Amino acid sequence: MTEHHSPTPLLDTVQTPDQLRKLKPAQLRQFADELRHETISAVSVTGGHLGAGLGVIELTTALHYVFNTPRDRVIWDVGHQAYPHKILTGRRDRIRTLRTGGGLSGFTKRSESEYDPFGAAHSSTSISAGLGMAVARDLKGGTNNVIAVIGDGSMSAGMAYEAMNNAGALKSRLIVVLNDNDMSIAPPVGAMSAYLARLISGPTYGSAREALKNLAHHLPKFFEERALRAEEYARGMVTGGTMFEELGFFYVGPIDGHNLDHLLPVLNNVRDAPGGPILVHVVTQKGKGYGPAEASDDKYHGVVKFDVETGKQAKAKSNAPSYTAVFGQSLIKEAQKDDKIVAITAAMPGGTGVDMFAKVFPERTFDVGIAEQHAVTFAAGLATEGYKPFAAIYSTFLQRGYDQVVHDVAIQGLPVRFAIDRAGLVGADGATHAGSFDNAYLGCLPGFVIMAAADEAELVHMVATQVAIDDAPSALRYPRGEGRGVEMPEVGVALPIGKGRIMREGAKVALFSFGTRLGECLKAAEELEGLGLSTTVADARFMKPLDIDMLLKLARDHEVLITIEEGSIGGFGSHVMQALAEHGALDAGLRVRSMVLPDIFMDHDTPAAMYARAGLDAKSIVIKAFEALGKDYKTESVKQA
Repeated sequence: MTEHHSPTPLLDTVQTPDQLRKLKPAQLRQFADELRHETISAVSVTGGHLGAGLGVIELTTALHYVFNTPRDRVIWDVGHQAYPHKILTGRRDRIRTLRTGGGLSGFTKRSESEYDPFGAAHSSTSISAGLGMAVARDLKGGTNNVIAVIGDGSMSAGMAYEAMNNAGALKSRLIVVLNDNDMSIAPPVGAMSAYLARLISGPTYGSAREALKNLAHHLPKFFEERALRAEEYARGMVTGGTMFEELGFFYVGPIDGHNLDHLLPVLNNVRDAPGGPILVHVVTQKGKGYGPAEASDDKYHGVVKFDVETGKQAKAKSNAPSYTAVFGQSLIKEAQKDDKIVAITAAMPGGTGVDMFAKVFPERTFDVGIAEQHAVTFAAGLATEGYKPFAAIYSTFLQRGYDQVVHDVAIQGLPVRFAIDRAGLVGADGATHAGSFDNAYLGCLPGFVIMAAADEAELVHMVATQVAIDDAPSALRYPRGEGRGVEMPEVGVALPIGKGRIMREGAKVALFSFGTRLGECLKAAEELEGLGLSTTVADARFMKPLDIDMLLKLARDHEVLITIEEGSIGGFGSHVMQALAEHGALDAGLRVRSMVLPDIFMDHDTPAAMYARAGLDAKSIVIKAFEALGKDYKTESVKQA
């Protein structure tokens, strides 16, 4: 394929894949280069996931060129790598709205485009979804192709293998493209490998192989088994695909995922191949074609706005540490005093602060891959032997291991410590990554101790509290982003279990906060005070067990009690209401209101905008207090003015 570039930009002539398919193969190199440049330019403005997308520029181009999308379904696992796909599928004019309020999602989304057949932001779902689509096609008598593109990291999740095992048994025609960006593009993934991939994926090899198998079946049993085994081992030695073959897939590869001369003929062959599932092993490089991303793929997996020329990323303007960093540092300090503390992460060491712990205690750090189910039960096993496992897992990802939390941890009462990062709304990542439900899904489990840090100083003490809890499972939730800038303690001190604290005293309205909405509650209390409503602010600290004595005192001494949390219906507010009902505290006419996340999946925006829209900012708390008293906030504020 020629490297000559036309002076006319090709990307400007292609809005959708049907226009791409009108180009000549010799023009695709130029097109891919322009697509890479546009991806870099767009992400430099919006921030987001960069390295993964740059690694699949040629693959994206080839897939949409060879296959008849959207009739042929292309499913991108996770969606981190789908920005070039979005540019190519009619969304280029909006690509600089990525991850902003009202703009494009950072992941694939069915409601956004017919070219996104399946929404994804959690990993390892593509093969299962693709198999469902393939079976549906077969039931309808259709002929379209289904292609699942999955990264080697996502293949660490058991769900991918469950899907492959099922696909091999069903024998539906499904194409899985394994995007392997953990290997370097070494000589084995060069000309000889490309030749073998074309040979193996072509009809001649396939028919010859089937002929050999058919011949073997006509031999005496002993010779049949020997012949089939020899064929399989010979193939495995050449291609390395024996494991996938055992799962029932026809294996092709590995091939260079940046070489269109290699990609196009192989994809054409597998598109036209009859029969069952096929796996195409494609080797790529994260950040390909952009020096800073190639040199530091971990730092350029997810980026903030950056300068294209230098690669320098904009720095956040905050003097407060992030909650994630405070957790990591606190765990290190505790582990220096207690050699039974170990840290577990499911492929998110940097996102959870476990990477900091790993630098100090590498032998006590375990990254189990994208395998939350295993992570939870692995932690339970450690706990049975007297260790103190901290399973640091995002709220949204802990959902994936819920049965293990119930069956392997809670029922046995094992002291696994869950450090739940990204609790509450998460901004640009949107609904798929929001930590909306852990209050509800953990709060219903008997024996759990559940805490939420109101600020970064409280987080330090709560890590120490978790270390001290050795007879029950515990969960500590904290949000994404920076703390409130409060004074930090030198060391963490274990808190009394199930005891909250009063932050300010009042007489008419009680604001009962669980988590980092405490800052907004304090702002609201100031405004309420100025409008003539004396307000108490209490920090629950614990959702389970609740501070019943403090709760009942708040109920007795105030006309209005409002609970505030960064979670869904069914969480802290529900536990408070249950306790008040059981103790007869509602009989005296107490006006109780619960402020929770709205019963919808909220689209991405800035966290501040999302919390305002959710009605969980200070202004909304003030309005809620007036509504509970049967008064109009606007009227009262005008009177006061």
